[in-house]
Amino acid sequence: MSMSICSLQQPQQWLLIVLSLVFATVATSCYTSIFSFGDSLTDTGNLNFISQPQSPNCLLPPYGETHFHHPNGRCSNGRLVIDFIAEYLGLPYVKPYLGFKNGAAKERGSIENGVNFAVAGVTALGRSFFEEKGFVVGVTANYSLMVQIDEFKKMLPSICNSTSRCKDVLGGSLFVVGEIGGNDYVFPLFAKNSYGDLIAYAPRIISIITSAIRMKRSMTKPDV
Repeated sequence: MSMSICSLQQPQQWLLIVLSLVFATVATSCYTSIFSFGDSLTDTGNLNFISQPQSPNCLLPPYGETHFHHPNGRCSNGRLVIDFIAEYLGLPYVKPYLGFKNGAAKERGSIENGVNFAVAGVTALGRSFFEEKGFVVGVTANYSLMVQIDEFKKMLPSICNSTSRCKDVLGGSLFVVGEIGGNDYVFPLFAKNSYGDLIAYAPRIISIITSAIRMKRSMTKPDV
């Protein structure tokens, strides 16, 4: 975008430019890694490591055709929001956790740049919640939000092996939680529950997302 600075006469416009430049400098200098949790809107390939084929099969065209020019595990024809965030911060695209776990990517440097725990189709609430209500759930129900948080805790020792190192890594990490929660309404809708029945789910979904965020915040405090 082309714009002459001299054409901006109002102090508010000058302030907006200055704040934008300051934010850009701070954002790109503070974060050295990204850890992501969520569903298909954030998943960079975990779904494809669970078992083949999944639905949707994001390893088939037209997925990936507009940017990567081939299917790459994202359930999108291009980049996800998490990809744009990584680009803006000057960081590599966040790789799927199950790729590391299954031996598809073992470079320690890549792990320290961040890991993506999001899985397409997952719910915020755990598998047992839906099974207790008699809903038929798929394999992705094994990767609900708190499961993703637990997997992050298990991986943490391989990212940083001392208290001081963990302070540095976590202190310089951007944590992205969500989007998640939309799939929690799919199982009851498939069971032909009324929309009125879904209202009772909302507080529980919000509560589990809030708990995950609070747990993440407790792990990233200075005394970690």
